[in-house]
Amino acid sequence: MTSDQVVNRQRVKRLVEKPGNGTCADCGAADPEWASYTLGVFVCQSCSGLHRNIARISKVKSILLDPWSSSEVEFMDSVGNDASKAKYERLVPAFYYRPSHTDCTLLRDQWIRAKYEREEFTSVERQEPYSAGYREGFLWKRGRDNGQYLSRRFILSEREGVLKYFNKHDAREPKAMMKIGSLNATFQPSKIGTPHGLQITYLKDNSTRNIFVYHEEGKQTEGFKKRWFTLDDRRLMYFKDLLDAYARGEVFIGSKESGYTALPGLPPNIQSSHWQFGITIVTPDRNFLFACETEWDQKHWITAFETVINRPMLPQDYAVEAFFKHKP
Repeated sequence: MTSDQVVNRQRVKRLVEKPGNGTCADCGAADPEWASYTLGVFVCQSCSGLHRNIARISKVKSILLDPWSSSEVEFMDSVGNDASKAKYERLVPAFYYRPSHTDCTLLRDQWIRAKYEREEFTSVERQEPYSAGYREGFLWKRGRDNGQYLSRRFILSEREGVLKYFNKHDAREPKAMMKIGSLNATFQPSKIGTPHGLQITYLKDNSTRNIFVYHEEGKQTEGFKKRWFTLDDRRLMYFKDLLDAYARGEVFIGSKESGYTALPGLPPNIQSSHWQFGITIVTPDRNFLFACETEWDQKHWITAFETVINRPMLPQDYAVEAFFKHKP
């Protein structure tokens, strides 16, 4: 280590002693030993691992072990935890839960992503409608009888005081209505098998009922299984075995005018160690994720998808699309 590096390391250690820097900028843990030299904040070891999930925004170093350049130290000195919070936490709603170092990793990861990746608390324009009193979207819900997860439309309404979900996307009447006053939701990633899994508990006819849901945009671990695929006009079908009589599932591939797109690669929050050549099919309702064994396969599948997507839909195509959307 050069003399300059020794001096810089001592300087960055002294910066931890400045007001506000003595606790983790994200969870409040004492004596942080890591720092984001692109955001200018001091964080604990646990949160530094979560910052690596947003590496294009935050790059971290150990205060005690890594070399520091003079420019990096100057930047850390010019920002620090207090100044960073003044920027990234300026408009945190009063009711928004700020996780501590005793909370689970998922809560802290969501907090860090909301602050730095989405910058939800820097301006009114960026802020999620937390206080709007109404939220609508799609979650994957586990079936009570068959255990399969199916996409269901959920509505959370403060005015009605209920959370409700619908079995069909265009259904007018909800399948179930849960009164907010008797509802509780807890993260259950290990039980459900996905990091963004929720167990929702509520009262139904004076009995306790559980439903299990998750959102697909949470960070996923290896979950790809090898399947045989065929593309028949606009129907992408997959089979467990090459000689299966019936497809295990189907995906409708519409046109770009209808909101369909084929993108190379997987979302950054999806991890796959064995299947590196991903494809994301974007549809109006959800995204479908696939992965190929080789780059050659990936390119040829994308070419095939784009050929279909770039072709305008015919009247009969809209009928097939409607069937896909309305089937249970």
